[in-house]
Amino acid sequence: MAKDYYQTLGVSKSANADEIKAAFRKLAHQHHPDKPGGDEAKFKEANEAYQVLGDPEKRQKYDQFGTDAFQNGGGGGQGFGGFDFSGFQGAGFEDLGDMFGSMFGGRRAQRVRRGEDIRVDVDLSFKEAVFGVQKEISVTKNNPCERCGGVGAEPGTEMQTCEDCGGDGVKTVVQRTILGNIQTRVQCASCHGEGEIPKTNCSNCRGEGVMRNRKTLSINIPSGLDDGNIVRVRGEGEAMKGSEPGDLLLHIHVASDKRFERDGETIFSTASIGFTQAALGDSIDVETVDGPVTLKIPTGTQSGTEFRLRGKGVQTRRGRGDHLVTVKVETPKRLSREQKKLLEELGLRGEKE
Repeated sequence: MAKDYYQTLGVSKSANADEIKAAFRKLAHQHHPDKPGGDEAKFKEANEAYQVLGDPEKRQKYDQFGTDAFQNGGGGGQGFGGFDFSGFQGAGFEDLGDMFGSMFGGRRAQRVRRGEDIRVDVDLSFKEAVFGVQKEISVTKNNPCERCGGVGAEPGTEMQTCEDCGGDGVKTVVQRTILGNIQTRVQCASCHGEGEIPKTNCSNCRGEGVMRNRKTLSINIPSGLDDGNIVRVRGEGEAMKGSEPGDLLLHIHVASDKRFERDGETIFSTASIGFTQAALGDSIDVETVDGPVTLKIPTGTQSGTEFRLRGKGVQTRRGRGDHLVTVKVETPKRLSREQKKLLEELGLRGEKE
């Protein structure tokens, strides 16, 4: 079904450029998805209508051919995916920016701007890295103003259209290049891309929308992290008015533990046993990250034998790894005559080659 762009904007076919722009601005402010009660579908419809009626060349084609002028093979430019490229060369790069704005929910292209990320070093013990831990992280950074919620306006006061950009949130800049004049659209510095500014600035942040202060976060550090890993906490970086906040990047440093070594989800340790324990067998206590556990030493255990304690390794999303214990048989260094005689009688000498 053909679309009636004039009806979408609520203007007559004889409306001039200023009337069309004013009608679009009103609908954009009313239906913008970022505003409470906004309607993304209606915002996209208004945006689509304005991209055509707000451009004299496109409007002329629309009046002559209707929306068919912007379909594949139509009498205007060559369409692609429902978007018109016909004004790309004549009107400049701002048409391309508007197209991308329509593709992503009708939001302005400058919304992709975001605050800076913040890096914080976090020290974990060996055991905290294995099981995970709740950490309190304090960061001094720009945070949204608590009084105005980041809007910049004194609570209870109204917003007004930005005079610098006329409420568009962007300004057109013409650059001279060897290819000719190129128009680009940049975020309005006065309203930070919002299209409106406070009538009365917030008494707390003075209209900036952000305050620099110290914020303490309680962050769940997941289990299984290793030294050098990075945990990204979305939206807890530097805040910026009119933009998405950056992220908080936690650079993990895991302390060593003289009792254990680690490779991925597997933990390694060694346990020393006596010559008699190795020969006759025994039960010993070995240290794990869960605490001491009993390990049965079979008769005739050789030095270097490896025992696997299942489910005593590093906790990961896939489950827990294992703990491998390598036993080291300690040979007695000092023996009495009687002890030496007994060993000789046992005939434990290895066979000669």
